[in-house]
Amino acid sequence: MPKDKGRSLVASNRKARHDYLIEDTFEAGIVLSGTEVKALRMGRASLVDGFAQFTGDELYLEHVHIPEYLNGTWNNHAPRRRRKLLLHRAELTKIMGKTRESGRTIVPLALYFKDGRAKVEIALATGKKNYDKRHALRERQDQREADRAMSAANRNR
Repeated sequence: MPKDKGRSLVASNRKARHDYLIEDTFEAGIVLSGTEVKALRMGRASLVDGFAQFTGDELYLEHVHIPEYLNGTWNNHAPRRRRKLLLHRAELTKIMGKTRESGRTIVPLALYFKDGRAKVEIALATGKKNYDKRHALRERQDQREADRAMSAANRNR
């Protein structure tokens, strides 16, 4: 079977961009079992409650839901188990130093296959306050209305 080229998205966490101010992003490999890979290839995963956390000097992905593989046997995986993330040591120390500062967390943004290998895009993020979220929504709505007005003015010419 030929190796897949390019990037195929499995799951994305759109709510993370709404709830957090994204500061820096990293691409990490992820340690998976065979049935997890098969479930991901079927396009089934949820990053909604997920976050990453250090245990010792290693980074683990927590609470990401990859449902059990339907055709799996007794050795099927647990849907919300901890999964180790694979990063270079320099990236790990950089992330560890920044998360020690107050108010920062590590959230997964996307889960995808890149050249046949499962990858997760994680972000160093700071939580937004409710008024920041409302302000961002209002700006997006104002921009959308301005674009509609401009396109309507261009059609009437």
